[in-house]
Amino acid sequence: MKVILVTGASSGIGYETARTLAQKGYRVYAAARRVEKMEDLRPLGIVPLRMDVTDETSMQEGVRTVLEAEGRIDVLVNNAGYGYFGAVENVPMEEARRQQEVNVFGLARLCQLVLPSMRAQGSGRIINVASVAGRVVMYYGGWYNVSKYSVEALSDALRMELKPFGINVSIIEPGGIHTAWGVIAADHLADSSRGTVYEQTGLRMSATMRKGYESNLLARPAVVTRAIVRAVESRRPRTRYRIGTGSFLLVFFHAVLPTRWWDALNRLAGRIRI
Repeated sequence: MKVILVTGASSGIGYETARTLAQKGYRVYAAARRVEKMEDLRPLGIVPLRMDVTDETSMQEGVRTVLEAEGRIDVLVNNAGYGYFGAVENVPMEEARRQQEVNVFGLARLCQLVLPSMRAQGSGRIINVASVAGRVVMYYGGWYNVSKYSVEALSDALRMELKPFGINVSIIEPGGIHTAWGVIAADHLADSSRGTVYEQTGLRMSATMRKGYESNLLARPAVVTRAIVRAVESRRPRTRYRIGTGSFLLVFFHAVLPTRWWDALNRLAGRIRI
């Protein structure tokens, strides 16, 4: 029975992933800052862990708890993430740094903490939940894009380094997913745009994002969960799992369109009211 540690498991994709993996018979530890939101997972045999991926002591204690109880960690699912949209000029540097701390450095540090035990057992899997935003830059997504591009590069580096030790690394690249994340990011965009030269387009983009993420047009978190389960169970997991609304089209058009055309399409989106 594989032992799996899932971060960002208090809601959305992480919550669904922890629940699904437990129902399939895996030993699951669900980590998040708001441990009280995971209490209803206990009847499934899931162990909630209080963990803040920006706090070194918290991460060390969480990994130590799993290793002392189970003696191993077979799979790490790095799902914890944070998004603050806004013009690069407007987003406060503390928010820009926080995105990198949560999305990149917390992820990287957890990898460092679990790798010695994985290497000792000669096997393991690291599954990093990135985003299509790690492949294409979205209008007013600058700092978030920086973090997700970094996850892509870091995952590629880990995959090459860890292959000789029997450890596989996969990247999950969701497109639009129907979760609260998009609404929160839209609110951040509105907040950072008000009273600035970017206010008009920023507020329009915020309204577009909010309506999109509140609609029923986007894929559900279960789509991402299924991709994570495939990465856990496959004998030869793929390096990338691109899923969710618009993910393939966005990457395709970003690759084939001239850069100025892509930029123009993004700017056009900022002038459209829906």
